[in-house]
Amino acid sequence: MNLLVKVLVATGSTVSIGFGVWHFFVPGWWDWYSYIDRSATELVLAIRAINAFFSLALVLFGVVNVLLVCGSRSNRYSIVVVLAATCILWTTRIVFQLVYPQGSANPVLQYGMLAAFTVVFFCYAISLFSVASGKAAA
Repeated sequence: MNLLVKVLVATGSTVSIGFGVWHFFVPGWWDWYSYIDRSATELVLAIRAINAFFSLALVLFGVVNVLLVCGSRSNRYSIVVVLAATCILWTTRIVFQLVYPQGSANPVLQYGMLAAFTVVFFCYAISLFSVASGKAAA
């Protein structure tokens, strides 16, 4: 892999891992469950499970991308598949931020999140294009 792809994937992965780790703590920090009726225990469990799964997925995608791009034993096909899946994940996050924006009480937060999600997407998308087109060799 060329240096540009390694730097872009490392950058996108660092942010992905950071978002994933941060999200493990969000429910407690933002007191998510205080907004839910105490008798809705199944809903609390469902939100907890979804958040844990989402957080772990971000961390794992970030780690797997770095291992594949920086490792010496991966092949182009595996890198393209994982980068494509990661691009789909971040595209979905961008669409949700546009359609159902989070942080809308503060425009700096709302558009800052959109900018961060877009930067991460482009880190992976440029890398995907480079690897898929064969320009990332060497």
